[in-house]
Amino acid sequence: MSAGPINFLFVGVGGQGVLTASDIAAQVGLDLGLEAKKSEVHGFAQRGGVVESHVRWGERVGAPIAEQGTVDVLVAFELLEAARWIEWLRPGGSVVVNRQKMAPMSVTVGNAVYPDEAAILEALRRRAARVVLVDGLSLAERAGTTRAVNSVILGALSALLETPPDVWEEAVVRRVPPRYAEANRTAFRLGREAALGM
Repeated sequence: MSAGPINFLFVGVGGQGVLTASDIAAQVGLDLGLEAKKSEVHGFAQRGGVVESHVRWGERVGAPIAEQGTVDVLVAFELLEAARWIEWLRPGGSVVVNRQKMAPMSVTVGNAVYPDEAAILEALRRRAARVVLVDGLSLAERAGTTRAVNSVILGALSALLETPPDVWEEAVVRRVPPRYAEANRTAFRLGREAALGM
């Protein structure tokens, strides 16, 4: 990790577990002995609206929100949201993106067309040095619960960072209800393996 703060931006759609994932990422920063700050905006999150959450780690962290163009890792829980937020990523940063597509209202009512996946990925790769595409839903299903998509995504994120994976895994397990602990542990490992295999 760099000496200065590392900036994460978590984005997605309400109900995907974006805020829980960002809470866990902030906790990982604290568990690593760093300062960690977090800020979130979730407006109409419960209605499928856009959710964003900034997490910053470092020896010293000032503001909880990174400036546009300075995010080191964009973590997108939905494909189109990755494209919508790509300008926040610093050139040469990294993107972790869930392959899941959730059509916005403009697409649902027929006023717009959901862009082609290849076009979205091309836009991401123009800005990012690394794009990790994960099929979060199918990996969560393999782990035993579709509610573990955020654990899959966190596993993929952990593979991009020079941090001990067990710190991430334990932070995930501490956050979920005990009956879902093993499924989330498995989901985390599947996400990490998927990212390492790319």
